[in-house]
Parts: sequence; structure tokens; C-alpha cells
Amino acid sequence: MRGVLLVLWSLLAALVQAAPGDVRTFKAPHAVTARLRIHGSTDIENFAAVIADYQRLRPGTEIEYADLVAQDIYRRHLQARAGGRAGADLLISSGMDLQTKLANDGHALAHRSAATAGLPAWSQWRHEAFGISYEPVVIVYNKRLLPPGKVPRTRRELLALLRDPAAGLAGKVGTYDVSRSSVGYLLATQDHQLGSMAGALQAALGANRVRLEERTGPLLDRVARGELALAYNVLGSYAQARVDAGAPLGIVLPEDYTLVLLRTALIPRGAPNAGEAGRFLDYLLSPRGQALLARQVGLQPIRAADGAPLAPHARDGARVRALRPIPLGPGLLVYLDALKRRQFLEAWRSTVQPGRKEAADAP
Repeated sequence: MRGVLLVLWSLLAALVQAAPGDVRTFKAPHAVTARLRIHGSTDIENFAAVIADYQRLRPGTEIEYADLVAQDIYRRHLQARAGGRAGADLLISSGMDLQTKLANDGHALAHRSAATAGLPAWSQWRHEAFGISYEPVVIVYNKRLLPPGKVPRTRRELLALLRDPAAGLAGKVGTYDVSRSSVGYLLATQDHQLGSMAGALQAALGANRVRLEERTGPLLDRVARGELALAYNVLGSYAQARVDAGAPLGIVLPEDYTLVLLRTALIPRGAPNAGEAGRFLDYLLSPRGQALLARQVGLQPIRAADGAPLAPHARDGARVRALRPIPLGPGLLVYLDALKRRQFLEAWRSTVQPGRKEAADAP
């Protein structure tokens, strides 16, 4: 019976989840006095509660939200600018490197307020790109397929498990397709900067015929259904939401280091409703907005309940001393260089997808 319920739950999730590129307009509860157009990489179904709460505070604001992958947020903004068209008023993306590049290339408006002034230095850049949430990157596994004694707690343990023929993981592991997923690309490049075994881990994933996806949801679906035993480098908020909904998933924050992604907001230069975008950004960074992001969306707040900034490792003891927040700043631009990107993707494909050759697309 539990298996039947899980199948039904998965089908229902697939039906109700907004598809990438979906756009929804949230009508103002009162007469329209302001409009706001957001391009975001957070699922509409999750972010709707945030928009509804903002409209309680500003009932005259009509909000249009487009659910896009991070790379499309970046590309659509550049296309709008190149075509002389009005784009979004606020970009909220898990692709913090692409957001940094937009700011670096002169596409962002500066925004200063009491809310942004209280942010930790590592979570904002030049008053133009702002972290709104704190997202650990985790290993997710199916509790029915991977017994507790085999669950890897570090990358070294994961590598040993992948190399063990008795583990039977061929075709049963998943991760992002870094050639299509900008978030996956960011995390893979960070692994190479932080970890000495990133190359060996990539090769072991390739040897196990790793299954690749562009978005987090399909990866988690496959692990929950038992098609995959585990997925590597997954956004923790989405995984926790599945666990809370009853999926048979376990979550591991790797003890050697746990990357922490900042979901990042930016007001584009030329935004038609930049003032309203600034007010919405301040709301997201307020104690009320941060609490709602945690409670309704499952995103870890960038600020404590009293509004004070969080220290990078001030969470819950020894386990989280391994957290490594990815700081906003020019360091994120290194692997967006066209040559560097091409070289990285060629090396990645040669190990993760041996025999497959494709041109490296620009971000």
C-alpha cells in the first residue's frame, strides 16, 4: 500500500508542478497601483505563498511570475536588452554566477536599504546582487535501496561506494547535466576548486553510467521512485520538501565540505518597475519574508529571526562546520570565461559522458 501511495504522490507532483517557462499572473487584491514582473528559478507552486503574503502588505500590486531555469533568466534578460524591449523588474536565480556576471557587465541597478545593509559581506556584491537564502547542496538517497551502513557521509566514502562492484550502482546514480544546467555547472566547478578528488569522482560517476538531469525535480522524482539509489549535488530545500511530503528519501550534508548556494536577487538596469522591485527585495530580506521563505518554500534564511546576519557556519554544531558558502563576487566569473568553460566541459564530458562530443554553449 505504501508503494502505491508513493506512486500516486509522484504522479500528483508531476501534474501540479509548474513546467519550466510557465508564467502566472497574481492579480492585485485591490485596485492596481503597482506592477511587478519577476523571472525566478524557484517553482511557482512554492513561491506563490511568498507573493500572496507580499500582496497582503501591498494589496495594490499585481505580480507576474515566470518560472525559468537560471540560464534562461540570464539569456532572456540579455535578449530583451538587445532588442530594446522591457524585461523583468526582478531576477531571482539559483545561478549566482550568472547573476554576478550580469552585475559585472553593467546590467544591474544598485539598491541600498536598511534591509540590504544588514546582510553578511559574503552574501551581497556591490549593492547589486543579493543573497536571499542559504541553500546547502546535498546527497540524496532512497532509504529502501541504500541501507544506513552504506550511506556515504563524505565524498571519499561516495567514491569508494561508486568503485565497489558489489554496490550495484551502475545506472542507479544521478546528478545535474552540467552542459545544460547552469546550477550544475557552478557546483561542479566549485567542487574542482575545493576538492582534491573531484576528477576521480566524476570518472566514477561516468563509469556507473550516471543519469543526468537539467533540474532538481526530475532527479528527486527518480530517486523517490527507486529508479536511482542516490543523487549527488542536489539542492537541499527541494529534497527536504519531498521528505516532508513523505517520500522515502534520506539527505546527507557531506562532512568533508557542504557547498552552500545563495539564491540571488538582482534588479536589472532599465527595469520598468524598479521601485516596486526594490520594495519586494526588501520584503524578502525582512524577518517576515525570511521566515516565510523558510516555512513555505523550504529555503534556509540568510538572516536570523531577529533580522541579524548569520555567520557562515553558525548553524547547529560540528556537523555544519563543514558548510562552505559560495561568496558572491568576481571569483564566480572565472569559469564563465568562454575558453575556460569550453575546456571544463570537454574534460567533464570525457569522464562523465565518454565518447560524446558536443560544442560548449555559451552561458
